[in-house]
Amino acid sequence: MTLNFTHATAVVSLGANRFGIDLDATWTVMGKPNGGYLMAVMARAVEAQLRIEGVLHPYPVAGSALYASVPDCGPAELRVEILRSGRSASQAHVILEQQGVAQVTGQFTFGGLDHGEDPRYVTHEAIDLPPFLDCYRLPAINPSGLHVGILEGSEQRIDPATLGWTGVGQVGHGEIRGWVKFEDGQDFDPFSLLFVGDCFPPATFNLGSVGWVPTLQLSVYVRALPAPGPVKVRQGITVVHGRLVDEVCHVIDAEGTLVAQATQLAQARFA
Repeated sequence: MTLNFTHATAVVSLGANRFGIDLDATWTVMGKPNGGYLMAVMARAVEAQLRIEGVLHPYPVAGSALYASVPDCGPAELRVEILRSGRSASQAHVILEQQGVAQVTGQFTFGGLDHGEDPRYVTHEAIDLPPFLDCYRLPAINPSGLHVGILEGSEQRIDPATLGWTGVGQVGHGEIRGWVKFEDGQDFDPFSLLFVGDCFPPATFNLGSVGWVPTLQLSVYVRALPAPGPVKVRQGITVVHGRLVDEVCHVIDAEGTLVAQATQLAQARFA
């Protein structure tokens, strides 16, 4: 187990477009690897294959993953196919396997990112939060005794106004807002932003859902290199229809830049 996200997502070349990794138990929810962590692992494999092929597109700018099954912690292999390498971007397909069975598949676009360029047009609203230490830190072991490993590797502090499921904040509004930083002090990069896009508790908790929601499909866009320091996260529900939930996430860095946005389709259970 390692608290360092870069180490926990590092892959080893096995030759012939294949890579190996030990999926780390820190980056789990109730013993199963978190979906954003798995997306970052797949992106690391794409980065490694691009470097082997001499392609200078260093960062994931978009990724989408299908979670056909939930892998276990421990050894896994990744197969990478570079679909296209152009002047400004490369596109790739990845399959994460355990014991020869495909568990998760991913599609990625890689390219360049900067930090200083201002967006030409923006419609998203700023995330208004109390100061970092005035927000409630989520514990790694919740009141029901369930272990959420990602809350050991990352410090997640939630705006008390959005803690409705705990009896503190507002219920009936499908949104959670808060801060995130890594426990070991590591700053975020484009790979770890893939994790941030899926790291918060499901906002359906404030609508009465029971348990963490299994993600069916997750897409993340990385928009800019983040400034050092904690990031602000807002995760909200667009639609709950039957058991299917559409959840949208915005990630804003310490300088107020939207650095990532994510959307996922998940399943939720209601009491």
